[in-house]
Parts: sequence; structure tokens; C-alpha cells
Amino acid sequence: MLTTVSDKGQVVIPVEIRRRLGITPGCQLDFSLEGHVIHVEVKRQVTQTTAEDGFGMLVCTRPGKRRLADFDVALAMRESKDDRP
Repeated sequence: MLTTVSDKGQVVIPVEIRRRLGITPGCQLDFSLEGHVIHVEVKRQVTQTTAEDGFGMLVCTRPGKRRLADFDVALAMRESKDDRP
């Protein structure tokens, strides 16, 4: 498969190869050079996640339930120290 190198030295790995090797965004690839041959090895595969996978990671320890509607951005801005000259 033929691909072109960009001005920044970037190449696009063909989709067939990415699928076969399980290469997804965030995967780490190890490049090595042997003569005039470049070898690439997938070192770490990252499993894709969704927003729902992060549910429960952030916890508010203040008593009582809080809703987005409870936060008044304009009031918070007025109460914050104005550090403009």
C-alpha cells in the first residue's frame, strides 16, 4: 500500500492495517530502522471509552444535592475579585 509523507513527516496508516492491528487513537507505535527498512510495532493499544464510562468519577462532598441550575455564573463573577488594572 502506498502512502504519502506530509510536510510534517506524518503518514496515514491505511484503514485495513489499522483495523487488523487494532490501532486506534492514542495507541503507541514503536519505530525502528534496519538498513533502509522501517519497522513499526504496536506497543500499547488503548481501548476506546465513552462519556458514560466516566460516570461517578467526580463526586461533590458538600451536603445536599446540587444541580446546574443552582449555580449563578453572573453572581459568581460579581463576587470574584476583579484583578483587572
